[in-house]
Amino acid sequence: MDSSVTNTGKYTLIASIVSSLILVSIFAVLSFTVNNSRAVPLYSQVDIIAGMVFVFILSMIVAASVWPAIIEKRMKNN
Repeated sequence: MDSSVTNTGKYTLIASIVSSLILVSIFAVLSFTVNNSRAVPLYSQVDIIAGMVFVFILSMIVAASVWPAIIEKRMKNN
């Protein structure tokens, strides 16, 4: 197995996880802020946490399809 293929896989996994965690963090901050700004909260904390899990799974699916092409292109340029 070529080492560049192994490195591409590692970089893709790391980039996907990091970008998904960033999106989940943004979702969490915004949802808690909006929910706490209401007089009567619309969602419970369990709903928001379930939404965070949903956002993480969806963003991992999207990131796993986008990052490999970006990383391969950058590795070819170097």
